[in-house]
Amino acid sequence: MLMSTLPSLTELEDVAEFVPCHIGPNDGEQRHMLSVVGAASRQALLDAVMPAGIRRATPMASLPTAATEAGALAELCTLAQRNRVLKSFIGQGYHGTHTPGVILRNVLENPAWYTAYTPYQAEISQGRLEALINFQTMVTDLTGMDVANASMLDEATAAAEAVTLARRIVRSSSDVLLVADDCHPQVIEVIRTRCEPLGLTVQVGDLTALLAAHDAFFAAVAAYPGSTGALRPLAPLADAAHKQQAALIVCADLLALTVLVPPGEQGADIVVGNSQRFGMPMGAGGPHAAFMACRDAFKRQLPGRLVGASIDAHGDSGYRLALQTREQHIRREKATSNICTAQVLPAVVASMYAVHHGPQGLRRIAQRVAAFTAVLAHGLRALGRPPVAEHAFDTLTVATGAATDAVLARARDGGANLRRVDADHVGITLDETTTREDLSALWAWFAAPGQALPRVGDHAKGVEPLIPDALRRTSAFLTHPVFNTHHSETEMLRYLRQLSDKDLALDRTMIPLGSCTMKLNATSEMIPITWPEFAQVHPFAPADQLAGYAALDAQLCGWLADATGYAGISLQPNAGSQGEYAGLLAIRAWHRARGDAGRTVCLIPESAHGTNPASAQMVGMKVVGVRCDALGNIDMADLQAKCERHAAELAAIMITYPSTYGVFDRNVRELCELVHRHGGRVYVDGANMNALVGVAAPGAFGGDVSHLNLHKTFCIPHGGGGPGVGPVCVAEDLVPYLPGHRSATGVESPVGAVSAAPLGNAAVLPISWMYVRMMGAAGLTAATEVAIPSANYVAARLAPHYDIHFSSHAAGIAGGGVAHECILDLRPLKESSGVSAEDVAKRLIDYGFHAPTLSFPVPGTLMVEPTESEPLPELDRFCDAMIAIREEIRRVEAGSWPREDNPLKHAPHTAASLLADDWHHPYTREQAAYPLPTLKARKYWSPVGRIDNVHGDRHLFCSCLPVTVADDEG
Repeated sequence: MLMSTLPSLTELEDVAEFVPCHIGPNDGEQRHMLSVVGAASRQALLDAVMPAGIRRATPMASLPTAATEAGALAELCTLAQRNRVLKSFIGQGYHGTHTPGVILRNVLENPAWYTAYTPYQAEISQGRLEALINFQTMVTDLTGMDVANASMLDEATAAAEAVTLARRIVRSSSDVLLVADDCHPQVIEVIRTRCEPLGLTVQVGDLTALLAAHDAFFAAVAAYPGSTGALRPLAPLADAAHKQQAALIVCADLLALTVLVPPGEQGADIVVGNSQRFGMPMGAGGPHAAFMACRDAFKRQLPGRLVGASIDAHGDSGYRLALQTREQHIRREKATSNICTAQVLPAVVASMYAVHHGPQGLRRIAQRVAAFTAVLAHGLRALGRPPVAEHAFDTLTVATGAATDAVLARARDGGANLRRVDADHVGITLDETTTREDLSALWAWFAAPGQALPRVGDHAKGVEPLIPDALRRTSAFLTHPVFNTHHSETEMLRYLRQLSDKDLALDRTMIPLGSCTMKLNATSEMIPITWPEFAQVHPFAPADQLAGYAALDAQLCGWLADATGYAGISLQPNAGSQGEYAGLLAIRAWHRARGDAGRTVCLIPESAHGTNPASAQMVGMKVVGVRCDALGNIDMADLQAKCERHAAELAAIMITYPSTYGVFDRNVRELCELVHRHGGRVYVDGANMNALVGVAAPGAFGGDVSHLNLHKTFCIPHGGGGPGVGPVCVAEDLVPYLPGHRSATGVESPVGAVSAAPLGNAAVLPISWMYVRMMGAAGLTAATEVAIPSANYVAARLAPHYDIHFSSHAAGIAGGGVAHECILDLRPLKESSGVSAEDVAKRLIDYGFHAPTLSFPVPGTLMVEPTESEPLPELDRFCDAMIAIREEIRRVEAGSWPREDNPLKHAPHTAASLLADDWHHPYTREQAAYPLPTLKARKYWSPVGRIDNVHGDRHLFCSCLPVTVADDEG
């Protein structure tokens, strides 16, 4: 009898072991959830809430069966080993660097940092906000500018954003942009891509000559130092630009600015660049934290996120995101940029690199690089190969003529890559990792056969840098104590722990943010990102050295194409916003190729994702809104009227599916057909793909273009607000219009580069590869089929206490039936009690939770997305907290607590406020701190009280507070 119960070998060999690790609720918990919802099975629930006409007829056939964690890691390791890690002297904006071990282990590999969400809820984000203030201070100090933002996506897109910022702020009415030909090629290419749809004319050449030849332009872009290493003063360029009421934009090297006169002291208006060499590996192009700094007068036009200082409810200092009215989901078609993210995790790494080394350490690193460059130049001159430019910081360009190929080949044979500048010149860039042995090897590669080689030892007593006296920095930087304190590993380790302890991330609690999909970022998915084969390769290395990345790209694109139903995919966009932009560029290019350049109208329903209107504006399209009905569905009559009215000029419609209202629109197929009949293309925003994978495919039910958020559906962690990857997916006839990258391939394309590197944030792609490989087709489908019941379970439990907005009213489904997220409408409670959605969000902090998405897409609501990764006990803990908060609101409604003096109005409660001698509230200290008994064993204490955003915006302070201010404010 016992023998018959033994499992078969097939069962024992089942390798889908990761699936139950990723999916939180086990089978029994799922049955309980479905019984509460009122559905007999996962399939029955899908049938109730999702239109039958969009369901997949076949499974994702191209995906392999699920692998074990060990098996997937071994397979990926084999793939990684197809990359060749050579010593890089290519430069071009990417450098070797040493990531301090204390930062590698305690930031880059620490879930307390990488699983955090964007710091919209300031009170539970004080640690990462302080790190970003450090980043902004580092950038302003080094650039000599007045204000910097909290990071940009990469240097090239930062430069493009600077161009449009300049166009908005200068007095010149010209549409001409002048760009130095010594900017990095990828920077020039992305600027061209971004300017063309806006009707801006780009002229590239010697900037001094261009400035002399033009008397009408709105901005000039300079490089400091140049891509070929040339080092020229900026002041004459700034004077020439300002005489024409134009702006000077400078692409600067952050490390070089520790020894060079900063652009801000030479008249620059905007400075951009990359912080990659501050501790972030090259990673085949990203992720890295770019930066943008500008004059104080421009700060309210500055794109991206800006962290500022304010005070809390107790008068103590605290940090928050400043000027949030610039956020694209608020400004919609009035937005001046579609950026809705940053590169927070890489920015934290860069800022902590500066904290760890301090100003003296950074200057020493830069001086060493400059000294090695000078020694290298001396040796090259002795070999008859003098550098082209007299002055340089870290890069030399050498005339090699007919020997170019031989020099490059000798370097490759010696285990290194040099840069082919052109057929007759080779570039050499040194960095923090350069050694004396490297200099000797470089001389050998440039020497003629039998030629005597220079010796590094001849310069042991030092050598004069190739920096002219007039450009040597004398001003101080990084004077704040934070950059002059934490230099031992003990101090640094404790500082990082102190900051992370202030925050709420996924390692502490669920983050139930609707439209943001904060799901498990498994450890095995994260492990490969620091493997040298992925982390230490240059994005512009020869293609044969990037074969592993090419294979990973092909596999991942194939899997994603199967999941979405599209024919072609590009992984180049390094954020969801950039994926949107690339998708609209593809549609625009397709229309223009057909002679339909007049098709410029983009229809966008009220239920679409918040960045869609901004993206449409950026490609030169005119946004026309489409109404939704009372249930959140797109109003088909209004859509038909808009299609007919704009039939001759209709370019596209942008929908989100399921919508940001958490609704599976029943008419989506009809919608696609209607737009197609009128000559438009259908863009299906993939922000909510977590409700579709394995169940429905946008490319199969009528979509022409989608972008995905790998940092949502496919498990790349949010990192406190970045990095991300936003692949763009297109139908067959749009494949020729996917982003190109001439800087990498040498091939022109109808649509140029949208990111600095050909694979964008390549180094985080292994995370999504691991997720798909370990889940397999069945596991990915199961994830979708559990995400939807999880949201419906939350809606069912909370429906007796809160209005569920935009539910589908599915028959027999408790809570009415929603997609993968539900919207709690708190507007009636505002009227009955004075309690706002923000009050509930802040009170949730006292219960140990990050708030759901606040007031988006509907003001006065909370949007909840539990995802498939949260187990039933955590879902119940959240529901219990929300129900307890509703009981607190009832006490306010009943008059037991005053409208302006209750736990919700004063939340979050800090330990200091509860220990104060005076307590004059009508509720007890215990009710404030421990509203549920379970919190006594598991309590998160907010480090600050409620932050005053209005005060902060009126007294904007976007760098480290001076010590006197910090002391005065507590």
